[in-house]
Amino acid sequence: MTRSLLLLAMLILAGCASPAPGFIGAPRHDITLDGVDFAVFVKPNEAEVIRLGYLRRKDRDRIPGLMMQAAAKASGCDAIPHSMVTRIPGDTGEARITLRC
Repeated sequence: MTRSLLLLAMLILAGCASPAPGFIGAPRHDITLDGVDFAVFVKPNEAEVIRLGYLRRKDRDRIPGLMMQAAAKASGCDAIPHSMVTRIPGDTGEARITLRC
């Protein structure tokens, strides 16, 4: 029973994405790329990209490139190569990307 409740809680939370404090009030764009859902919060020169849902470890290598694409698509700006910063090195759940508009 406990395992079922934990799974249900994870599924409910997977659809929720709240921006970091610096992005509160920024427009949210929901984007799907290559079957992966993202919530993108856009400010004039920066985007916060949050991957929604669960991915197996072996499927995570492609996510940083998709996050860059999601930031560019949501903002209409160029995502600056190598500008992606994550809170935890190697984390594919959330990233900040610098934009050139």
